[in-house]
Amino acid sequence: MSLAQKLIDWYSEHGRDLPWRNTNNPYIIWLSEIILQQTRVEQGLPYFYRFVDAFPTVSSFAAAQEEEILRLWQGLGYYSRARNMHKAAKLVMQLFDGVFPTAYEDVIKLPGVGDYTAAAVSSFSVNENRAVLDGNVFRVLSRYYGIDVPINTGQGKKIFHAVAQDILPKDQAAIYNQAIMDFGATVCKPKAAFCEACVLRLECVASRENSVSLLPVKIKGKGSRNRYFHYFVIQEGDSIVMNKRGESDVWANLYEFPLIETSTDSSLEELVMSPEYQQYFGSVLLEPVGEQVKHILSHQNIHAKFYRITEPHLIIQKKEGWNYHLLEKLDKLAKHKLIFSFINKYMLTN
Repeated sequence: MSLAQKLIDWYSEHGRDLPWRNTNNPYIIWLSEIILQQTRVEQGLPYFYRFVDAFPTVSSFAAAQEEEILRLWQGLGYYSRARNMHKAAKLVMQLFDGVFPTAYEDVIKLPGVGDYTAAAVSSFSVNENRAVLDGNVFRVLSRYYGIDVPINTGQGKKIFHAVAQDILPKDQAAIYNQAIMDFGATVCKPKAAFCEACVLRLECVASRENSVSLLPVKIKGKGSRNRYFHYFVIQEGDSIVMNKRGESDVWANLYEFPLIETSTDSSLEELVMSPEYQQYFGSVLLEPVGEQVKHILSHQNIHAKFYRITEPHLIIQKKEGWNYHLLEKLDKLAKHKLIFSFINKYMLTN
């Protein structure tokens, strides 16, 4: 029995029942695939339901305001995905008369869509013979065939794409792609793989050679840089100061507390003596809130500290963009995860 057929048989019995698998609607499939990029199913599922409820059609998504989309997305991270989704929905309205495309060559034209997503949408919606290659598939194929070429190199991508496409069972692309992805997610896992219960263990090269933990191979990227953020909670009565970030940095267009960034991990004493603090806060006293939080992004680590301004009425100069917002409407602002989590933890609206 072929590898593909074994995976299909396994999937028929053990595959997870996920909502986006019960439809061939390309818009719904695309929505789920973008949400699940770099996101676990358990974390992404509530967001999927949230977006389907808010935007049941691609036309409703295209007509939405960016801030509304970002607000629903908050806490999920990688906000460029949400912005690209909005651009893609608008492009569908322009290029395809509001009908979400199903052909790979059309789907790949949309912003934020790469080979994997285009293959997923086309195969799941109309069974187009396109093999998907995500982290789960790379892992299964690498271990099963014993391929030790790094998966994040040009050579590696060519080899794995050729292998994946070669074993793809014609006219069964949808179920096979779902099967191998689910198998990688639940059996052939990155760590603690269930090799003893694996239906492929007898043919699996990595299992025979005891190299499961070594595959797949991936070249490490460049080191991340550290950034040090100091956030200020400025609350007066039923209002709080928020700032909308610009376009040119992380978390573009999202709201956060007033911020001073320092080049090093400054202490409270060093912070209050800095020129920028003196400019905006003068001698106003600070009260630290919580511990320093480390937030890891793709190529940078954000080290954030939070402070409550104890005498907001003494602030002599307010930076451009720092504006008061009613606490009762704070939930309407799209905020990045650092701020969203802080508000939830410290109940600032109470």
